Amino acid sequence: MNSNQPDWAKRDPDQRLSVLLLGTGDRPDVLQEAKRIRPLVEQHADIVLTDLAGTKNLNSVEADLAIVLGGDGSILRAANQMGQNQLPVLGVNMGKLGFLADLSSDELLQVLPEVCSGDCRVVEHLMFQCSVVRDGQVRVEQLGLNEAAIMAGPPFTILDVDLYVDSELVTTYSCDGLIISTPVGSTAHSLSAGGPIVRKNLQAFVILPISPHTLTVRPVVDTADRVYEMAVRQPNEHTSVVVDGRMMCSLTSDDRVRVQRSPARFQLIEVAGHSYYQTLREKLDWGGRIRRRKD
Repeated sequence: MNSNQPDWAKRDPDQRLSVLLLGTGDRPDVLQEAKRIRPLVEQHADIVLTDLAGTKNLNSVEADLAIVLGGDGSILRAANQMGQNQLPVLGVNMGKLGFLADLSSDELLQVLPEVCSGDCRVVEHLMFQCSVVRDGQVRVEQLGLNEAAIMAGPPFTILDVDLYVDSELVTTYSCDGLIISTPVGSTAHSLSAGGPIVRKNLQAFVILPISPHTLTVRPVVDTADRVYEMAVRQPNEHTSVVVDGRMMCSLTSDDRVRVQRSPARFQLIEVAGHSYYQTLREKLDWGGRIRRRKD
């Protein structure tokens, strides 16, 4: 994916940036922090829209960047709200891990003057379009950033899921579900289910069965230039497809779940002092060596 200076880097330094202030407002700490930092942000940029409920359609909103408070879940919601109109995102972590929301509130205030002056990078990341197709017609579709997952649902019996790549049958997984993840999503549900960590700006998908019945089945990493389809031969009553943690719809045996690259690109602002491996090392607590206990 591309990594570039932001569009505003070549502007007149006296021209102020327009900013969206977004977050998950059902958390009191997010509301309090938004109230605290708002006047400090406004010293450097104009806040043209605030949405701490995550309900507004941002597909046609014009702004230079979005500041998102909360965590990775808040960023996923903001990316969904922006649709095809993806704005550069500066994530502020108020949750737990925060692979995308990498800055603390205090760090945000420290780096904001640099960001406003264009002293940062905007890195584009793969997004996907997930469509549920029946009889050649698209029933429902949704833009995603992390992953599309088929989940067994009650009564939780094992599923047989056919995987097709560019219309060619690859294999049938007997499993509790199947995940197709982006590199950004490789540190989310996919990682928890035993998938690999994939550098988040690569152009690839991870295909990962959840609890496969055959132990020789392993995750597969393939190019994002292909079209991936999943079909469940005998779904359970509540078998469904979930995109970025949100249920998209229930599935029948006549449905195909199609995952393919989206024209939209998620744009993440990266600042000096925060690197990819540093994030992994700190967030995943990679100690690097075993320490012996002292007697």
